[in-house]
Amino acid sequence: MAKLDLLQGTLDLMVLQTLASMGPLHGYGIARRIEQVSGNEVMLNQGTIYAALVRLEQRGWIASSWGTSDNNRKAKFYTITAAGKRQLAADTRYWERLTGVMDRLFDMGKDTETGGA
Repeated sequence: MAKLDLLQGTLDLMVLQTLASMGPLHGYGIARRIEQVSGNEVMLNQGTIYAALVRLEQRGWIASSWGTSDNNRKAKFYTITAAGKRQLAADTRYWERLTGVMDRLFDMGKDTETGGA
């Protein structure tokens, strides 16, 4: 089965949620965590994750600082900002509404297939 293509803005939400739940992480760690949680349905290359991190930092939703990774290498660590937490909350509400609508639409098809109401 093909890997999932991400809708516009989905990766940003995934990054914000990962940082909100895991705390400060470097780009590689963020990408691996998203892949792990997705059951490897989402695979992120370095260019994709770093483009998202730059975009999120420019918007003020994440901040970065230099630190040392687990393997003693210099790495940029990212944290979610207060503005990022507000954006995450707004995006979460949006996705919950959207998935509710999609669930109802898919359920509508099931009613006609089974002859239900």
